[in-house]
Amino acid sequence: MARFSGKIVIVTGAASGSGEGAARRFAAEGATVVLGDTDAAGLKALAADLGDRVAIKATDVSRNADCEALVAFAVERFGKVDVLVNNAGVDHLGKLDAGDLSDFTKVIETDLYGVVQMSRAAIAHRRGTKGCIVNVSSVSGLGGDWNHSFYCAAKGAVTNFTRALAMDEAKAGVRVNAVNPSFTYTALTKGMTEQPELVAKFEERIPMGRGAQPEDIASVIAFLASDDAGFVTGVNLPVDGGLSASNGQPPLS
Repeated sequence: MARFSGKIVIVTGAASGSGEGAARRFAAEGATVVLGDTDAAGLKALAADLGDRVAIKATDVSRNADCEALVAFAVERFGKVDVLVNNAGVDHLGKLDAGDLSDFTKVIETDLYGVVQMSRAAIAHRRGTKGCIVNVSSVSGLGGDWNHSFYCAAKGAVTNFTRALAMDEAKAGVRVNAVNPSFTYTALTKGMTEQPELVAKFEERIPMGRGAQPEDIASVIAFLASDDAGFVTGVNLPVDGGLSASNGQPPLS
């Protein structure tokens, strides 16, 4: 397939995990990809693997100036931006009163402000190309988790921001959607994936019996960014192996 031939796609948090998966998927479908991440070495390694239709820029989405610079870089280099994938994020586990308040600030500034700032920086270009935005939220933005209040607060805000921005921009021809993954095997979840008992609990709760791979998330991001989803906007789409289909009760025998 070449659904994105001639398209310019920005992906944040692209050096690993779902961002890397999305970058690879878009490139495989003909897009030119502009990749941002705080991990400059990871970006260089990915760019070397993807070939000619790629540009990279070290970017910290918690900084508004970095967000504006990444969009400007893409426009100056390629003349437009068709798709923005807001994937960059950090995580935090712990009780509300454990640790320092700066932990909360870091999550909000990256996971929420990063989405808002990148969307704001790119929105005029989205209108110009009738393009789209795909936010990477989480099932933690659709319901609560134990010991995860900072992350849930940020992702819950992204979920409703996605809906509101989609409404504001629909008549301008800009679509805004989000994917809401559950447990996914990435660098962000390494601390969890190294705990076999915890992984087993996830696998028990997920009807499909496994966590997601980055490619599982990337394929849905690509769908939402494509013309195949041309009448889809304001959607928060769980990519969770059926987890959100459950009412929370254990299996009945």
